[in-house]
Amino acid sequence: MYTGIVQGLEQVIEIRKGDGFITLLVSDQHSFFADVFIGASVAVNGVCLTVTTIDRAQKQIHFDISNVTLALTTLKALKIGDEVNIERSAKVGAENGGHNLYGHIEGRAKVIQIEARGETLHIDLQIPEGNIKYFFLKGFIGLNGCSLTVNRVDRAHSEISIDLIPETLRLTTWKHIQVGDTVNYEIDQMTRTLVDTLENIYQAKA
Repeated sequence: MYTGIVQGLEQVIEIRKGDGFITLLVSDQHSFFADVFIGASVAVNGVCLTVTTIDRAQKQIHFDISNVTLALTTLKALKIGDEVNIERSAKVGAENGGHNLYGHIEGRAKVIQIEARGETLHIDLQIPEGNIKYFFLKGFIGLNGCSLTVNRVDRAHSEISIDLIPETLRLTTWKHIQVGDTVNYEIDQMTRTLVDTLENIYQAKA
């Protein structure tokens, strides 16, 4: 489990193609992986991945990513040299400054508008596949691994808006965002459970 508080950025060093998967080699220039172990879970751009190799000499960590995950997320578009958001899994007893995320990506949301407001960014996104029902004003969303607050919901057009502070822009890949980009999004699981339960109750009574 994760909190959506990204620790910082690392770089894609190499991408190796396998049979039904790729191996992603990520740098460890900031010692985020100092105590990592084989089998540990790490959120890379919000996607929960498993550490498969640790190369201390080269300061690299390897992750295998299945074709199913690649088809669902933005990881399939990564190139050598790209920066990625990194968060290690949450530790019991540690402060949670975000909200509970699992790294189980629902799909890709599209950036449709960006507006600079002083040093902050206001961003409008389109939520695909009829999932706008899971988003509410001041609710949570996981976007590229960041825990963010929903500041606008337009159900008619399947749109939400978020606002990014300078610290989020400094620490994450959001500093590079452009209109037309897609980002990994994760639905808050408590909200999903509540909405689906109420829908099922209503349908049962109809």
